[in-house]
Amino acid sequence: QVHLVESGGGLVQAGGSLRLSCTFTGRTFDLYTMGWFRQVIGKDREFVAAIARSGGTTYYADPVKGRFTVSRDNANNMLYLQMSSLQPEDTAIYYCAAAPRITTVQGLCENGGAVDYWGQGSQVTVSS
Repeated sequence: QVHLVESGGGLVQAGGSLRLSCTFTGRTFDLYTMGWFRQVIGKDREFVAAIARSGGTTYYADPVKGRFTVSRDNANNMLYLQMSSLQPEDTAIYYCAAAPRITTVQGLCENGGAVDYWGQGSQVTVSS
């Protein structure tokens, strides 16, 4: 059973930066396409970023391109999301996602319903 735990969220002013971390336990990390999603209360969960099993390929939602960077450390079973130039519209609960059945980064964007494991979420609040 895979277990995901996010950390690193918090309150930041517009223009600031935060780094989210996700600890992966329970299975072989580098067999999983990984990603980040976010959700505002009352709205659907939306895709943010994905990274391939090897870490060699990444994919981003248009609103975060050029500002967010997803990375992974397969030796230590860690996933990261570096967020810069944060804006109030980035305020959301951010979720780590593990998807062993999805083999491409675009696939995670297109088929969030196929994610097998979710973290508990980490709140990110950006003040104006």
